[in-house]
Amino acid sequence: MPPAAPVKKTGRKVALIITLVVLLLLCPCLGLAGWAVWRVADASGDATSAPSTSAPVVPPALPSDAPPSAAPTPDTEFARGDCVVNEGTEDDAELRKVKCGPNTYQVLLRIPATTDGDRCETLAPQATANYVHDNSVDLFDYVLCLKKR
Repeated sequence: MPPAAPVKKTGRKVALIITLVVLLLLCPCLGLAGWAVWRVADASGDATSAPSTSAPVVPPALPSDAPPSAAPTPDTEFARGDCVVNEGTEDDAELRKVKCGPNTYQVLLRIPATTDGDRCETLAPQATANYVHDNSVDLFDYVLCLKKR
């Protein structure tokens, strides 16, 4: 009688392949989900904003035709090219988007995840002021590099 052929154990290989396929499909999805959560949280902002003391800050706003509004919301998140005025003080700035014109500040650059206003000096040397948004979660901090119009 011939010796019995060894039994092939393919179950372990199949399980490994299935596990790898599932991981390859989940990793990009988890990365995208994390990115989406970060964007939503960053867009919601936090009302505890403070200007940087290491560089010029936005002076109090001059009278404007636009009505005053509440703190920034996701619809009014500041982006490159937006114009703003400060409705607060130098120590407690409250920026509001307005139509670009004289006596407004244009956003040259938004630097995420930092409160270092000095970065505007190297990343946007034409900036004349900056605004630091300091959130309780450091990932949601940002700096706006601004130029007086």
